[in-house]
Amino acid sequence: MTHSFQTPDGCRLAYDIAGQGPAVIWQHGLGATAAQPAEVFPEGFTRITLLCRGHERSDLGDPARLSIAQFGQDVLALMDHLGLQSVAMGGISLGAAIALRLAVTHPQRVKALILARPAWVDQAAPETMQSYAEVARQLARHGEIGRALFQSGKVYRDLSLASPDNAASLASFFTRPRPDTTVALLQSIPLDGPGVTRAQIAALTQPTLVLTTGQDYVHPAAYGADLAALVPHATLTDLPAKGRDKPAHVAAFRQALAQFLKAQA
Repeated sequence: MTHSFQTPDGCRLAYDIAGQGPAVIWQHGLGATAAQPAEVFPEGFTRITLLCRGHERSDLGDPARLSIAQFGQDVLALMDHLGLQSVAMGGISLGAAIALRLAVTHPQRVKALILARPAWVDQAAPETMQSYAEVARQLARHGEIGRALFQSGKVYRDLSLASPDNAASLASFFTRPRPDTTVALLQSIPLDGPGVTRAQIAALTQPTLVLTTGQDYVHPAAYGADLAALVPHATLTDLPAKGRDKPAHVAAFRQALAQFLKAQA
C-alpha cells in the first residue's frame, strides 16, 4: 500500500509498505519503481520502500538537493515518521548506496545491511555510470524520440553486447513519466557517490550481505567483491545473471534475502 509524508524541507514523498513481519527498509534503483525491490523481496517480512525524490508519486523538490546524501536523509525522515529506530536496510544499485551511506553515518539506525548489485564503492561518478549522462543529454534535447538516437549510438551498442539488461533499462528512461524529472535525476545522481571512505566502510560492524551478478556493466561484480572484502562481517553471494535467466535470478535473489534476514531476526 502506498502512503506519503512530508520531509523537513517540505518535499512530499511516497512510500510503499507490504508484507508482514519484521520491518526492512528495502530501496529501489535509479529511475525504478517500487515494483523492482518488491519483485525480489521474500515473504515473512514487512517491506518498506521509500520512493526517492523524482520517482513515481514522490515530488522532485529542489533539483539542487538531488544527491545520495539527501536520499539518505529522506530515509531517516521516513523512519522517524513511522517510529522505527533500527531496522535491517538495503537496496538495489542506488538503494545499496543509500543504505551503505546510512550504515556508516547513522550505524545505530541500521542493524543489518544488504548491498545488492552495487553501482558504487566509495568513488563518485564511476565510469560505469557515464551512460546515464548520454541518456540525459538525448532526453533533454529530443524528448522521447531521443530514444532512437540513443539506440543508434556507440554507447548503447557497446552496452547491448556487454550487458543487455542494462541497455534495456537505459532505453526505458525515454518513456518514463515526467521527462524533466528524469533529466534532473540523470544529470545529478550518476555523478554523485555515497560520500563515504574505504576506511569507514571497513569499520562497519553490521552483518552484511552483498549480492552480485554477471553480465552487469553498470553494477560490476568487482564492486560487490570489493565491498565484501572491505566489510568485516560481509557475506558475498553471486546470483544468476538477470539478462540470461531472469526467473532464476529472481528466485536466487529472494532466497538469499530470506536466509540472511531470517538469520538476523
